[in-house]
Amino acid sequence: MTGNAARRAHGRPLPDGPAPFLTLVELTFQKQQIEHWIRFGRKSYEQILDRSRSIVGFPPDSIFAFVRWAKGEHGTILSRIDILRAIRRDEPFQTLPFVRPGGEILLRLNTWAKVQQGLAAIDAVDALGIDPADAAPDHWRHVHNRLTAGLEPLDYTPERHAAWLGRERIAP
Repeated sequence: MTGNAARRAHGRPLPDGPAPFLTLVELTFQKQQIEHWIRFGRKSYEQILDRSRSIVGFPPDSIFAFVRWAKGEHGTILSRIDILRAIRRDEPFQTLPFVRPGGEILLRLNTWAKVQQGLAAIDAVDALGIDPADAAPDHWRHVHNRLTAGLEPLDYTPERHAAWLGRERIAP
């Protein structure tokens, strides 16, 4: 093993690679077959591998939504949305396909009907003029719990957002 492969194998980042401690997400787009995309989040790294694949990175504590869809021989075989918080070094995490090393899962929905409800919740936050990446992590947990139970989630409001921002200012 020589060159770039050797440097990667020993855990040292390449000079043109991502900064240390980023959460990396592999994206794929093969029209009408496999589609992995980021619905929201602030990328701090992007590497285009080829026409249909790329890798994006998110800094610790950032929140992002990762959507996956795949079609099989007889129709859709996978519809999923995950909203994650990128982890800090030495922090516990959950693993997910295409996410390295993993993240804190705030919301996880399967089936296209549930994914559409999750996307609608994201759109509702967007409609308030609030970047969904800035919304309270507890809101995404709430949306997950309510939709999983078959209930409508409560709306995210400017008042709830202000309370979240206030809590962030005084938290150690």
